[in-house]
Amino acid sequence: MRKTYWIAIAALVCGCFAGCNTVDGLGKDIEKAGGAISNSAKH
Repeated sequence: MRKTYWIAIAALVCGCFAGCNTVDGLGKDIEKAGGAISNSAKH
């Protein structure tokens, strides 16, 4: 569980730095991060 938590934090931080130009871009990054988090949680 803790590993997934850190993946979530890292993904959000990366999303903030990478896609902060537009709110839409940030939303897409968060969606991607959410997909990655749910995939890693299933495994």
